[in-house]
Amino acid sequence: MGSNKNEEANKKIRILLVDDHAVVRAGYSTLLRDAPNLEVIAEADTGHAALREFIDKNPDLVIMDLSLPDIGGLEVIRRIIARNREAKILVFSMHEDTVFVEQALQAGARGYITKSSAPNVLVDAVQRIAGGDIYLDAEIAQRLAFQKARGRNTPFEGLSTREFEIFCLLAEGLNISEISKRLSLSYKTVANYSTQIKNKLNVSTAAELARLAIRHGLVKA
Repeated sequence: MGSNKNEEANKKIRILLVDDHAVVRAGYSTLLRDAPNLEVIAEADTGHAALREFIDKNPDLVIMDLSLPDIGGLEVIRRIIARNREAKILVFSMHEDTVFVEQALQAGARGYITKSSAPNVLVDAVQRIAGGDIYLDAEIAQRLAFQKARGRNTPFEGLSTREFEIFCLLAEGLNISEISKRLSLSYKTVANYSTQIKNKLNVSTAAELARLAIRHGLVKA
């Protein structure tokens, strides 16, 4: 019985690290390896690679950036959760807007911290989520609570995770063909989503859609 307890105490939390910048991944790896019970067992620089590594390595926890060069982080979270509802995913992103936080949690993430967080926050978040908790960056949690208390709604709350991801790509200037290729969806499917998104947001052109995203700080002007 005692040896089982020791094994449990010595068991490392196996981590898959997903970020498209090699230098960033190297920095996080060093930080995580300094913690005695954390181990980075795989890395990925694209959404498709992240999905492959998740299936091959079955990590205890995934640290996920949202900005990836192929399918975005939100879609990767959605697909991982579709495979394993118990998967533990921590989003570590430069996006500080609460819309991204809500979308990530809706997709199935268990935590969200920003890249401006102090280094120890990453380690703490990993430990807490691995232990079964939910973890939000303190400043983000405060902002979410403040918005809820004031009843502030954003126009994007009615969008599904898939719609929100397509909205962001449209706002960045990608056309329907480019989005369908990137997300491995048919042209018709993306076109239908585009129509739904514009209806929900009450806009009629791509330019209006981009202006809405810029106004809410989701993309840079």
